[in-house]
Amino acid sequence: MREAVRFEVLGPVRVYRGDEELDLGFPQQRALLALLLVRAGRPVLAGEIVDVLWPGRAPASAMNVVRRYAGALRRLLEPDLPPRAPGRRVLRRAGGYLLEAAEDEVDLLRFRALTKRGKRAAATGRSEAALRHFADALGDWHGPVAMGIPASVREHTEFAALERELTRTARMAADAALLCGGSELVLPHLRRAVELDPLDESAQAGLVMALAASGLQAEALTAYERVRGLLAEELGISPGPELTAAHTRVLRQEWGPPRPPAPARPPHPTPTATVPTAAPTAASVVAPAAAPGAALPSASAVASTETPVAAPSAAPVAVPVTAPAPSPTPLRPAQLPANLSVFVGREAELGTLLRVTDAAAASTGAPATVLVSGMPGIGKTALAVHWAHRVADRFPDGQLHVSLRAFDPARPPLEPDEALRGMLSALGVPAARMPAGVDSLAGLYRSTLAGRRLLVLLDDAADTEQVRPLLPAGPGSLTLVTSRLALSGLTASGARPLHLDLPSAAEAGAVLARRVGQDRTAAEPGAAAEIVARCGRLPLALAVVAARAAGRPDFPLSAIAAELRHAGDSLDAFAGTGGAPGLRAAFAPSYRRLSPENARLFRLLSLRPGADLTPGAAAALAGLPPRRTRLLLDELADAHLVTEHAPGRYVQHTLLRLFAAELTAGQDSPTERRAALHRLRAHAQTVPDRHPTAHGDRP
Repeated sequence: MREAVRFEVLGPVRVYRGDEELDLGFPQQRALLALLLVRAGRPVLAGEIVDVLWPGRAPASAMNVVRRYAGALRRLLEPDLPPRAPGRRVLRRAGGYLLEAAEDEVDLLRFRALTKRGKRAAATGRSEAALRHFADALGDWHGPVAMGIPASVREHTEFAALERELTRTARMAADAALLCGGSELVLPHLRRAVELDPLDESAQAGLVMALAASGLQAEALTAYERVRGLLAEELGISPGPELTAAHTRVLRQEWGPPRPPAPARPPHPTPTATVPTAAPTAASVVAPAAAPGAALPSASAVASTETPVAAPSAAPVAVPVTAPAPSPTPLRPAQLPANLSVFVGREAELGTLLRVTDAAAASTGAPATVLVSGMPGIGKTALAVHWAHRVADRFPDGQLHVSLRAFDPARPPLEPDEALRGMLSALGVPAARMPAGVDSLAGLYRSTLAGRRLLVLLDDAADTEQVRPLLPAGPGSLTLVTSRLALSGLTASGARPLHLDLPSAAEAGAVLARRVGQDRTAAEPGAAAEIVARCGRLPLALAVVAARAAGRPDFPLSAIAAELRHAGDSLDAFAGTGGAPGLRAAFAPSYRRLSPENARLFRLLSLRPGADLTPGAAAALAGLPPRRTRLLLDELADAHLVTEHAPGRYVQHTLLRLFAAELTAGQDSPTERRAALHRLRAHAQTVPDRHPTAHGDRP
């Protein structure tokens, strides 16, 4: 019977066969295994492996060294493997390597599966089950991830992202523990999280609350003061809303699980209660513990609340119960980004938005939500911001704007709770009143918006679950959501989809004229038309080229058109300048979100000789079953990286195809590309394309 193999990366990198720990060899060989474990079940491209193992300058023999390490790991994990046999563990896949392992064999895969179960339990209000799953997940965490590999390799973003993932789970465990008790279970994990990143305010807030809930209030206050000093010393800032709210709740002893509901109020007014007590002083009053997720009382409300207490030796005294202090007056936010002065066209889409806005103004039911989607660079944000400015005065209670950062190249997507805290702050809600947990924050947000008419712009959304808690619930408000993804879950919930296609040639020409000057395009209409065509009518490409033309007012447009013409099969002519993003920078985040299988198909699609292709032809290119390929094409279409312009016929935008061609040249070997074309030709001979499409004016 084959002995079980166990892989560990949530701490030191280790492999066990049965009870025996295997010798993983050189530190870089151990680092290769760590990288494959972090991506277990997904291929890691050979070029990426080289970049990770040699963060500086890789030696000329790097690829040979990687192959040698992979072979050594294969023999180590499968000692009975015949020479040159591919094995079943370290596999060669899609120009890279893949580690094949089951969920119960890899601590990271177990951790992720348990975390997912915990999130599902938390989302359905089962806090005890959520805490159990989170605690089991964190039980596999034994220190800084991937210990035992070179320090320069551990600094790679793959390992840093994994540590942030562990910290987020520890924070979710802390929230669940506050709701059901059991904070002492998560204290070791929270301590480890803040050791990894002492400036992580969310983790520090979780630690402060967990310490207090475990009976360690003095240590909780000490922990707050320590991180407050650290933030001031290292970053020159004060604690943010989440950490400040945790400190306030500890001072008020508001960390316990929810209390039973108070007895119902009598149906008739009762006279002032008389109890045998001396008149209470402010110092004798202790505020009741608030349920996590409930709005916290203001300081003035706590100071003015009087609670009857027994003191048999004293004379009876009337104790009035005063009402809590009123909530502060909500602010009227005005957060819209600046309107684009060169915006032009999109009349059909603006007409659709007008109809939706009119319906929202007249509605007494659900609020209106519009999802503006389309490919990278199509102008989603520009349209949403322009329309928001045009109708801002129809929403008297203000405008909120949140960048959700789904495709931000430098920062991770914004978590819903972080977005809600920012929105509540803009609406005038003090940080001390903000509860923990997405559901509680969303409830306070909806309550704050009750009876108000706001315009909400949620830009660059990652998925439906990120957006859903941020949507107003009452009538009269309008929410504009922009995303590169189709977000079918949002449309299924009632959002109005507004898909942005390419502008017409006339509209694209007007965009160019607005940016470079009407006189220049009128003087050289042929050159202007060529620029529009070579930009594929894509607004971002037009903006990049127009910025170059505007910076060279003495250059004729024909010279700019010649630059684009001579760039050939490259995106070099569309590189950004002056800090503005170019096309590669705009396209890359969408590509990075693809699964390895889908990314490979996206690259290989650029090899096709015609304008479009069928799922059968795409399957031949990729060497995949047609049914699987159709699913992958649909995913690419949802991401707006291909377009199904007719039933069963897919096309890439010209510039996306150039981007894919650059990627396949760098990541797929010549042998793989030749094999893909050979499969496509064989498919064309056996299944001729009976419905070729010329596409008219589609780029």
